[in-house]
Amino acid sequence: MKSSNNPGDRDDLILVGKVVGAHGIRGNLKIHSFTESLSVFEAKDGLHVILPDGSIRTMTVDRVWRHGKSVLMNFESVTRRDQVEQLIGAELFVEKECLPALEEDTYYWFDLVGLQVIDPSGAPLGRLVSVIPTPGNDVYVVREESCGQPRETLIPAVGDVVLSIDLEGGIMTVDLPEGL
Repeated sequence: MKSSNNPGDRDDLILVGKVVGAHGIRGNLKIHSFTESLSVFEAKDGLHVILPDGSIRTMTVDRVWRHGKSVLMNFESVTRRDQVEQLIGAELFVEKECLPALEEDTYYWFDLVGLQVIDPSGAPLGRLVSVIPTPGNDVYVVREESCGQPRETLIPAVGDVVLSIDLEGGIMTVDLPEGL
């Protein structure tokens, strides 16, 4: 673990959401969630919160729920809209160990970003730099330098294309469809 007071600099903390607004007058926070499961917000030791002014607090979630396409949350210590307004822009972190276990052949994005991507012959294609969620399947953004120019390839995250993922070795093997 890196030594830092900033949760964003700690290897054991994962960004799971951001406060984007207030909902109602009783301290409900509107959250942009970076996770599918809302249970990660209910970590027993609370969430590590980087406030807009740069200060850091650990806050306990009282309740989190879906409201239409939004995610709403209450912190135990936040009961009024004016308190929520001070939190808009805050980033929410959880300790890695609090994340739920995944099914086989399922990965957290933070585990995939940074992997070296190769084709079946072992030729390097670049590094996975980000993941784009889409309704059908995720899309991996792979970046490489070619003749001094950055080049990006968008790779569908489907079983016919992604042949293997070796997290320990830091390698993803893909068989690109014709035309990529």
